Amino acid sequence: MAKTAINKKVLKNQKTLILMGIPFAIYAIIFSYVPLFGWIMGFQNYKPKDGFFHSKWVGLGKFERLFKDDTFLKVIRNTFCMGAMNLIFGTVCAILFAILLNEFWSIKGKKIIQTVSYLPHFLSWIIVTSICFDVLSMENGVLNDVLVGLHLVKEPINWLAYPKYFWWIVTFSNLWKETGWNSIIYLAAITSINPDLYEAASIDGAGRLAKIWHITLPGLKPTIMILLIMNIGNVLNAGFEVQYLLGNGLVQSVAHTIDIYVLKFGISGGDYSLGTAAGIFKSAVSIALIAIANTVAKAAGEESLF
Repeated sequence: MAKTAINKKVLKNQKTLILMGIPFAIYAIIFSYVPLFGWIMGFQNYKPKDGFFHSKWVGLGKFERLFKDDTFLKVIRNTFCMGAMNLIFGTVCAILFAILLNEFWSIKGKKIIQTVSYLPHFLSWIIVTSICFDVLSMENGVLNDVLVGLHLVKEPINWLAYPKYFWWIVTFSNLWKETGWNSIIYLAAITSINPDLYEAASIDGAGRLAKIWHITLPGLKPTIMILLIMNIGNVLNAGFEVQYLLGNGLVQSVAHTIDIYVLKFGISGGDYSLGTAAGIFKSAVSIALIAIANTVAKAAGEESLF
């Protein structure tokens, strides 16, 4: 009875927030959960003319075809490697940028830097990849001009023609676009750290680096763990636009991700069931990664999602 009374009291107190959240819940149901009905295509030999209810059921046949396809196995490798690089470097750079920005002494200068660093997030990948092409150009690209000018290379390099460079180009493109935006939550976490801790450390003679190491980073630890768990689930969401726009025939073996595979062999190839199976696989792996990361974090006594 007491528990029921408490729950009713909480619901009554949060009535306004619940009402405000209803439209978002409806939106999520319509656009995130209802489309899951389409997953049945992954277990059919789906034909648009036959529809969901008259297409032939093939069970796990499409999944077997996927894992017997060497191209798909390479696509998994590409997606996972680029996703892991984005996760590792994106997390580290966002944390470092937030800490450096927090240590910046000028409030006006800090606001200017924040504004400038956030702007790339709002640019479309069309614009970002165009900038990449200009920077990496063999004719008048900034990178080649600098390297040749410093005598680090003898002649301009066609960066987008070599597979060994492609993953790094994608990673640095993501860093340039998202580091400023991703640092926002870390900056917010830093502001929640008790200022008395820094004052006590100053009295004890601690310098800036000591304060960052012993106060700021431990204070960020819960936030870092939660975001890591959430972002691990996005490892296979390595992207579509940047790889599709920067990729070419010379780097095709390392440029294709699962999303591009779905477009090429599923949608464009007319095999919607194969594309759906690939999408189901990606979602299943993402859920599994989140569950594993959360379990490991909980077992280690760290912050967890559930």
